[in-house]
Amino acid sequence: MFTGIVEETGEVRAVEVSEDGRRLRIGTSIEGLTRGQSISVSGACLTVEDHDEAGFEVFLASETIERTYMGELEAGDLVNIERALPADGRFDGHFVQGHVDGTAEVASVRQVDEDWRFGFALPPALAPYVVEKGSIAVDGISLTVASLADDSFEVAIVPETYEVTSLSTKSVGDPVHLEVDVVAKYVESLVDGYNS
Repeated sequence: MFTGIVEETGEVRAVEVSEDGRRLRIGTSIEGLTRGQSISVSGACLTVEDHDEAGFEVFLASETIERTYMGELEAGDLVNIERALPADGRFDGHFVQGHVDGTAEVASVRQVDEDWRFGFALPPALAPYVVEKGSIAVDGISLTVASLADDSFEVAIVPETYEVTSLSTKSVGDPVHLEVDVVAKYVESLVDGYNS
């Protein structure tokens, strides 16, 4: 479980491709990583396979490559990093599982005074789970939906989020991972069960 509060951006240092999938080497200054721990990389929950003082390695199985844009990552790309929430940790963002529901594209980027306003395409399959002023994770970042249309939504980005995350490198047309609020999915499941 994650909170969507990105700890830092890491840089993809190397990509190794094999028949089984892809292995990424990601540079980070985060300390205390352990083999086998869960880590969110731009919103996708992955497993640390190896690590040292300069970074860590993760493996992308075919399922991950098919459901995310991580098969397109190359050396030099920046990714958002967050370690899993410890049981006694402070909870700030919202419940983020690291299970990417879909990919979308950046539809608009504009600066408004010191803040930024980002627009994203909204895939039809995810639209029922997104509400104005509700939570959504974009590339693993816990954000609040500021405005909502049938096929898109916008979020307001404060300077801290812009500077600490990979959003500062995104342009119109770039891909992002979306994870809708898991509470919405549970509510749908309960209502469906009640109506059956």
